Amino acid sequence: MKFKNIVRAAGCMAAVAALACSMVACGGSGAEGGADGASGELSGTIATNGSTSMEKVIGTLAEQFMADNPGVTITYDATGSGTGIECAKNGSADIGLASRDLKDEETGLETVTVALDGIVVIVNEGCGVDDLSLEQIAAIFNGEITNWKEVGGADLAISCIGRESGSGTRDGFESITGTEDTCKLEQELTSTGAVITAVSSSENAIGYASLSSVEGQQGIKAVTVDGVACTEETVADGSYKIQRPFNFVLMEGATPSPAAEAFIEFATSPEAADLVRSADAIPAS
Repeated sequence: MKFKNIVRAAGCMAAVAALACSMVACGGSGAEGGADGASGELSGTIATNGSTSMEKVIGTLAEQFMADNPGVTITYDATGSGTGIECAKNGSADIGLASRDLKDEETGLETVTVALDGIVVIVNEGCGVDDLSLEQIAAIFNGEITNWKEVGGADLAISCIGRESGSGTRDGFESITGTEDTCKLEQELTSTGAVITAVSSSENAIGYASLSSVEGQQGIKAVTVDGVACTEETVADGSYKIQRPFNFVLMEGATPSPAAEAFIEFATSPEAADLVRSADAIPAS
């Protein structure tokens, strides 16, 4: 039986750390996750895999669900949205996690939106810029604007930092700004935390990160986009332009295990809304 570490991402929150205490078999839990015939209580393992940006949301929801259902273990493998979607398709995860919508070529799958998230454009505190238009952001990442003084900032060459290919955050950012395949990045990093650290340590840097990740971070500044700050309210009402869904990804037409089905129902219920907010995301409904 093949085993793997559940959590690869650095800086995991307490709930996810709790998940990491167990090890699970690669190959999902299709044979598990049932309901005890005598008591009706749920039991088994629910394997989730995918978006690193959803770490805090999935950890918070999983912690509460496992507290309510002691016979269930939920595991989380932070591999990125592209891998999470593939794992949902090949059955190696009960629930794939994707911080973006499915692409046209990603067929045979369906999504359940659990939350919404703003993608915050972050700059180093020393660049001298507080607001950028969506067009300016695109021009910066395309390499058409190369110095902060061109957008009202300091006389500093701009250094663009982004996520690796397959990242849901990158896909969401580039699709909204229209910079797919044209971004000129000095660094491509494999986690949200690494992007924040890189931007905070370089005076001329700009990057992007999930709203749930930037609160309380030192050395960075979240710029407003066309005058609108990224907040729960502006994401929910649609006025903040750079936003994306946090999705559960399932095989189309497949029947989840009773435990997985109950977890999906719980995660999308009104009762889970405050948990989603506590994880710095916006409930989908």
